[in-house]
Amino acid sequence: MAEINTSAGNTRNRGGRRTKKLSTRVDMTPMVDLGFLLITFFVLTTTWSKAHVTKLNLPADGPSGNIGNTTALTLIPLAGNKIFYYHGDLGAALREGSFGTTSYSLNGGIGDVIRQKQAALDRSYKGGRKEMMLLIKPSAQSTYGNVVSLLDETLINQIKKYALVDLSKEEEKTISLKIL
Repeated sequence: MAEINTSAGNTRNRGGRRTKKLSTRVDMTPMVDLGFLLITFFVLTTTWSKAHVTKLNLPADGPSGNIGNTTALTLIPLAGNKIFYYHGDLGAALREGSFGTTSYSLNGGIGDVIRQKQAALDRSYKGGRKEMMLLIKPSAQSTYGNVVSLLDETLINQIKKYALVDLSKEEEKTISLKIL
């Protein structure tokens, strides 16, 4: 049992009478019990935040249909937190110069590239930004965190159509020549 004891001291009055102070005894057990009850109550009634899961729809195996070159944006995460991107078909993008490298930064990063593509589709394409197709093609040098960051960008920019696709030999060759 927890308690606080205070010893009594003798005091003298001028009249010669002595008064004795009695010791004070405070029992701390009910207060400790109340503390544990409150802690238990708040722990059990707290709503825990649930993990938000991103739904990833993958296409069925088999021949894939052609994606319109005007609506496609391909992102290839590389080593060193770099991203190689190109618009439409790789060959046409290399001829027209519609490719580049960027990073994951907030200003001038991949988010800006995606928003520029969406704005261009809104101006020139019938379906607008809803028709944009984002292809994420992880390279051997990219990390899991790079792919997750790109998937986060799809959620931030509200891209409804995206896919994880394997790199082709042509893309690997182009990356090794142009970037590495």
